[in-house]
Amino acid sequence: MLDETIQKTELTKEDWIRGNVDAPVTLLEYGDFECPYCGMAYPVLEALLEEDPDTVRLVYRHFPITNAHPHALMAAEAAEAAGAQGKFWEMHDMLFTHQDQLEDDDLIEYAGAIGLDVERFDQEMRADRYLEEIERDFRHGIEDGVNGTPTIFINRIRYDGPTDRASMRAAIADILRSERNRRRAA
Repeated sequence: MLDETIQKTELTKEDWIRGNVDAPVTLLEYGDFECPYCGMAYPVLEALLEEDPDTVRLVYRHFPITNAHPHALMAAEAAEAAGAQGKFWEMHDMLFTHQDQLEDDDLIEYAGAIGLDVERFDQEMRADRYLEEIERDFRHGIEDGVNGTPTIFINRIRYDGPTDRASMRAAIADILRSERNRRRAA
C-alpha cells in the first residue's frame, strides 16, 4: 500500500547504499537493529535486491527507537564504526541476524568476526565517535515523516503495506508503471 507521503530529504554520499547506485528503484529503509519488524523486513529487502540487482538498490538510515530498544543506539554506532573500516553492510547483516544479542561484548565479537580492527572499533565505540551520523539520519527520518520502524520509501513514496516479498514486488511494479506512464504523458 503506497502512501501519499513523499520522502523530503535527498540521498547524499553519506548514505549507505547497497546495490547498483544507478538502479531505477531505490528502497530507502529507516531502521532500528533491535526492532523485530525490521528484522522481519531484512531478508525481504535483501531478497528484492538479490533478485534484481540491476533494478533495485537499498539505502539504509538509522532510526533507533531507544525508549523501546535499549541496544539500538549502540548497534547503530557499531554499524557506523564498521562502515568507517569499509564493512558497514557486513555489520548490518550481522546485527540483523543476531538481534537478540546486542550487548557490548557481542558487538566486539561481531567486529572480529567480520575482520575489523577490533581495537580501533572498541576505541571509537567508547568515544561515541559516530553519534553525529546517527543523529543526522534520525533528523532526516523526522523530516521524512518517520514515526516507527521499519519505514520504507520506494522511489521517494512511502510504502506502508506488508513487508512480504510479493507485496513489495507489486508496489515496486506499480511505481515503475506509474513513472513510465508519467514520462509518456510528458
